[in-house]
Amino acid sequence: MQIVMTDDAAERVLGENLTMLEIHNTLPSFAPRPHGYGQCENQDAHFFMCEYLTITHQLPDPSQSPTGKFGFHVTTFDGKLPLDTTWDSSWTSFFKKLMHGVYRLDVEVNGFWSELDDAMKITLENLIPRLLDPLTANGRSIKPCLIHGDLWESNIGTDTLTSKLYIFDACAYYAHHEKEIGIWRCEHHEMKDQKYRNEYFKHFGPSEPLGEVDDRNRPYPVETLFINSAHFPGAKTRQIAVDELKYLIDKYVGKAVR
Repeated sequence: MQIVMTDDAAERVLGENLTMLEIHNTLPSFAPRPHGYGQCENQDAHFFMCEYLTITHQLPDPSQSPTGKFGFHVTTFDGKLPLDTTWDSSWTSFFKKLMHGVYRLDVEVNGFWSELDDAMKITLENLIPRLLDPLTANGRSIKPCLIHGDLWESNIGTDTLTSKLYIFDACAYYAHHEKEIGIWRCEHHEMKDQKYRNEYFKHFGPSEPLGEVDDRNRPYPVETLFINSAHFPGAKTRQIAVDELKYLIDKYVGKAVR
């Protein structure tokens, strides 16, 4: 059970309940069954409740979007922060809005930084289209797939009685399937080793063009870095995000970040 005592608690428990329910309905063996959500009696708080499992955190087919688009039908939360998951038929457009939203959340917490602002303008206008538009060029297409959205080691557990793997604490939405493992590139998570991404691609192959897979996936963890920075003011993840964007901008756009 989770108890949330914030001004947006009702919205947050609604988002978690519906995203975990969507994952459970898609693959029941992979996520605990949600039991409900609501307002706590006799206190100013809201709760989310799901099936109880005895698990360990030792590390051990994407579904069909109901609209055929990228996004989700309610606001989902990564930690305490809302994500812009408004439905969009274009993955490039959706990811630009997602990135812009988490960038604004970071600025609200950590303040304006001209170097970051300049890098983000170039990223939104030039870099993201350059890296993501080829996914749907020359007759190619990508399927919106249900992803967990925050799949790091503390949101994965193994049932100590059955050894079954479970995931929880989702901020799910329908996305390009490679977005799911972008978080596995972040240095502040344990699952950053290339072997995890290689294993994923054995089961869910990378999209074309194959020659740009690695660089195409590098903006995805930047979204996670902004979320981390907004949760933990002053964290080094903000500088890491800028450095990552500057590298990609120099390589693919050729513009200087002031």
